[in-house]
Amino acid sequence: MSKSIFGRFKKNKEPVFEEEPSVWEDRLFWVDTMQKITYPVLSNLRKGSLRKNMPYISNSNEGQRTASFEAFSRVFNGIAPWLELGRDNTEEGRLREKYIGMTLKALENAIYPNSEDYMFVEGNNKKILSESAIFAQGLLRSKNQVWLNLPIDVQARIITELKNTRNIAPYDNHWLLFTSIIEAALLEFTGECDMERLRYGVRKFWNDWYLGDAIYSNGNEARQDYYNSLIIHPMLNDILMVMRKYNIEGNDFLNKQLMRTSRLASQLERSISPEGTYPLVGKSLSYRTGIFHALTQASLFKILPKNISPAQVRAALTTVLKSHFAGNHNFDGNGWLTVGINGNQLEASEKSINSGSVYICCEVFLPLGLSFNDPFWSDPFEEWSSLKAWNGHSIDVDQPIDF
Repeated sequence: MSKSIFGRFKKNKEPVFEEEPSVWEDRLFWVDTMQKITYPVLSNLRKGSLRKNMPYISNSNEGQRTASFEAFSRVFNGIAPWLELGRDNTEEGRLREKYIGMTLKALENAIYPNSEDYMFVEGNNKKILSESAIFAQGLLRSKNQVWLNLPIDVQARIITELKNTRNIAPYDNHWLLFTSIIEAALLEFTGECDMERLRYGVRKFWNDWYLGDAIYSNGNEARQDYYNSLIIHPMLNDILMVMRKYNIEGNDFLNKQLMRTSRLASQLERSISPEGTYPLVGKSLSYRTGIFHALTQASLFKILPKNISPAQVRAALTTVLKSHFAGNHNFDGNGWLTVGINGNQLEASEKSINSGSVYICCEVFLPLGLSFNDPFWSDPFEEWSSLKAWNGHSIDVDQPIDF
């Protein structure tokens, strides 16, 4: 593990950076942290013991039936780009091969009704819609290594379960994108979908809910929180990419949407303090590093703004990851994530959040889908925006967008 990159402070409060980390140590730390978080979920689901062994912690009982689905869908979604790199002869490549195998077996246990860990519980449970959408997004992100390596009967079963979610009505907010991304996955994997369900959510955000400077309202709610990054931008991007691929009406929105995501990525990067903390604003703060989903997706897609280098994003997010996961303060004694912001802080969580929900923190790992020789990983350490500013170094003016 590399030494801290935020150093110490002199008596005059001027930060001194004694040693910059090796770029290779950064990726090793990310992969080790990814394993630390995800292995309990995938290894238990592979054995059919996830529901049995994962503790249920929440302020309510409403998520008891779906907590294991939440844990799996969110783990899978976050590591899917890394899985998509496939096997190679490196130590990490062999580890990916192991994780691909675990994921394939886990999927079989998740999809069959006679399994102890069957995820798609019966009834009009809205959580099934949200987790099916997050799961479908993961499938889109790992088509070659996961979807195409599933047995035909498992693929058919997944298609049936995704279609069954059409019976669940979404809320009139970011949940509309859940229905849209499920249809995008069905289009990608079967060549057919419900076109109205595919396009409706995209149209609502495009026509009705854009507030300006990369921010959408969440339906009729215009509250300051991280849902633009957690759900809205990443799902809009992935839906629109499928629409572009199949030349679906409305796909021309993609170019502008990616520019808006680039702007949101800039805002998120600037929110990371020199110490690797960030503003505690809005709901769902127990999602921890998941709030940087749009920033990590922008890094994966190589659409960061020109004045933000991949290396400074890597350095910033490495510091955030260390503040959360370098120790064991966000894990229980058996290695499961606790519910909280930076510790066991159940009182800081909404009733809709449980010990499965918090695995959305894995969205931070999207850049592991970039090869080790990509500039995100290979370029030397670079100060991120707040670190530049508080060190008195040159920093560009923040530049909002007007479209």
